[in-house]
Parts: sequence; structure tokens; C-alpha cells
Amino acid sequence: MTREEILQVIEKHLKKSVSGITETIQPEKKFTDYGANSLDIVEIVSGSMREMKIKIPRTELSEITNIAGLIDKFEAYSKK
Repeated sequence: MTREEILQVIEKHLKKSVSGITETIQPEKKFTDYGANSLDIVEIVSGSMREMKIKIPRTELSEITNIAGLIDKFEAYSKK
């Protein structure tokens, strides 16, 4: 998957989990910048991984600080 395709998947799950988001998602921002709480973030990441059919260890996910970091991780695992 390309970075743009991965962003589209994440954006879809973010907008599904957090109501009221109308703007385009900026990768350099954090999920919390869009109003997501910790449970929302778990849903967004889990739903995105299921859709892309990838599995990433939780220890690696804890290192991620923003949406771009998640895109990087998803991109690396989608090529495996």
C-alpha cells in the first residue's frame, strides 16, 4: 500500500471513531489533536490493522507519537 492509501484507511477509522471531524487529516498531528481519547486510538489502530490485514506488536505501537509515525509503521509492515 502507498502512504496515501494508508492515510485514507486511518482517516476513515478516525472519522468513524471521533464525531465532528470534517477537515482533512494532517499526518504530522496527533490523534488527540482531533479529539481522540485513548480508547478511540485503540479502535482506530485496531480497525486500520484489520482492514489492511497486518499485525504489529503492541510494544512497537507504543513508540508512535503522531499519525505519520503510524503510517510509517503500517507501511513497513505492509511490505512484509
